[in-house]
Amino acid sequence: MTAVRRLSLVATDGEMPAAPERAAGAVRVAIATSDMKALDAHFGSAKRFAVYDVGKDGWSFVEALAFDDVTEESGAHKTDGDDRITPKVNALAGCHLLFCLAIGGPSAAKVVSAKIHPIKVQAPSPIDEVLERTRTMLNGAPPPWLRKVLAEAGIAAPKPSFADD
Repeated sequence: MTAVRRLSLVATDGEMPAAPERAAGAVRVAIATSDMKALDAHFGSAKRFAVYDVGKDGWSFVEALAFDDVTEESGAHKTDGDDRITPKVNALAGCHLLFCLAIGGPSAAKVVSAKIHPIKVQAPSPIDEVLERTRTMLNGAPPPWLRKVLAEAGIAAPKPSFADD
């Protein structure tokens, strides 16, 4: 069984929240990372995921998820029968978007069935850039796939503008 560790910010009164609640009007974003600074990992081989709430005015850190047992980036999976993907998908429950460098078909199917939209990025980039691009999309005219994600999350998307600039 794959172990998952969660690092989240807690209030100074010492009370542990049951689960981080999503900020109002924000989309929850998970980013596959090796160093908590850049989107630089494949889904299956990612040892960490940085989770943020992104809204129209900015973003806030929610938690970091860490995994000990991951697949190899080569795409070759271990054959010992241990499922390394389902625990990741379960840990990402509540996220709307998942950014990664690559994700295999079976993993993508599990992510999509958990109502998480996977987004493959061509090259590594700083997490701040990924979050800013997401915030910009939320403020502009979101593409149809993002409008669908927002609707499923109960977040009002901006109305498309047909006026010429």
